[in-house]
Amino acid sequence: MPAFISGANITGLCKELADNSAINSSLYEKYHVKRGLRNSDGTGVVAGITNICNVHGYLMNEGEVEPIPGQLIYRGYNINDIVNNVEAEDRYGYEETSFLLLFGHLPNKKELKNFTTYISLKRDLPTGFVEDMILKAPSKNIMNKLARSVLALYSYDDECENKGIESEMRTAISLIAKLPVIMANAYQVKKRVFDNASMIMHPINYEENTAQCILSLLRPDRQYTKDEAQMLDRLLMLQAEHGGGNNSTFTCRVLTSSGTDPYSAYSSAICSLKGPRHGGANLQVINMLDNFKANIKHWDNEGEVADYMRRTIRKETNDGSGLIYGMGHAVYTISDPRAVILKKKAFELAKGKDIEAEFKLLETIERLTPEIFKEMKGSDKTMCANVDMYSGLVYRMLGIPDELFTPLFAIARMSGWAAHRMEEILTGGRIIRPAYKAIAKAHEYIKLEERE
Repeated sequence: MPAFISGANITGLCKELADNSAINSSLYEKYHVKRGLRNSDGTGVVAGITNICNVHGYLMNEGEVEPIPGQLIYRGYNINDIVNNVEAEDRYGYEETSFLLLFGHLPNKKELKNFTTYISLKRDLPTGFVEDMILKAPSKNIMNKLARSVLALYSYDDECENKGIESEMRTAISLIAKLPVIMANAYQVKKRVFDNASMIMHPINYEENTAQCILSLLRPDRQYTKDEAQMLDRLLMLQAEHGGGNNSTFTCRVLTSSGTDPYSAYSSAICSLKGPRHGGANLQVINMLDNFKANIKHWDNEGEVADYMRRTIRKETNDGSGLIYGMGHAVYTISDPRAVILKKKAFELAKGKDIEAEFKLLETIERLTPEIFKEMKGSDKTMCANVDMYSGLVYRMLGIPDELFTPLFAIARMSGWAAHRMEEILTGGRIIRPAYKAIAKAHEYIKLEERE
């Protein structure tokens, strides 16, 4: 083995890299650099203007953040109003939400029916795609397979470089339709190759909407109840969009601003969402819950739960991070409207079932976290549960495997990414290019034979 690629050599070089990359944290303050594009008070740096979504969680009162109940507004419509009206009419809402985000207005009955039908008919993957792109290259991580598959679809599209808005819309709707099918196929292949389990691939039922399609493709017997499908539908609605500043949407807009094709932009958004600081957080919550369940003897004893939470914050338990996953948000303060809606619906569906105790344990964690943080860290920061606190357990209640939690988030968010990509195409006009302050000192070049 050549000396350069020996383990010891790589370790030494990487240590040098770390030393050469070190930046004194005081320099960020000295040069007024806003790390993570965050202001000193935690609010986001304004990097653009959007007409798609408003994520509202606080007011600025004489330079100070004033907490308020969170609001999530799609194209001017409050998410609570959208969900409440869909529920009052006892129907599904994800397709309506997608139409609203993409086209900017609520569809009438005919438009909604045509749109829903069009999505169903676009679910088919290209001939040979499953065999060539999924079966022959299985992945343990379904998010990686989603990203790779979206990128691969470029090769099957004769209009892949057509940036016209009609072509862009067709591509977006096609991906909204196909992502559930890609996810289901990738999961079945993953089961066979990595889990030594049976692989069951169902044909597409063109009469099913998105939520129904997902459950139908994942379950061996294809059976699901209306309550289950509507619960998943609500979750898709709540996760469809969350403003232009969230990491994956901003990633999509950054790539779009460069003039790249839609498949590259959407694939990059999926890669961003995979991260545990973003879409992968729902799995972190469910892993934390499993740890709490295994180590807390009496889940209904608040004192026992609180003691274990204190140990967790001291980095003595769970993954050693010191974090209570599912608590806190970059924008929301008093409440995350998505978590409020999801929690209410989840408790209704879980009532009387074994999983109800797990929801109650999460509720206890939610309630105790702010006061324990105040006790241990002296923090008065207003803190609320975010949507990830309950989404993972809802997925489990629906019998959805843990490894599909984040892919389902991507399926829901595809509508929002598409809306922002098209807004960037129509109104952006400039490549997104923030600046970095360079602090490296000048060096005189050393001839090769003189280097040590």
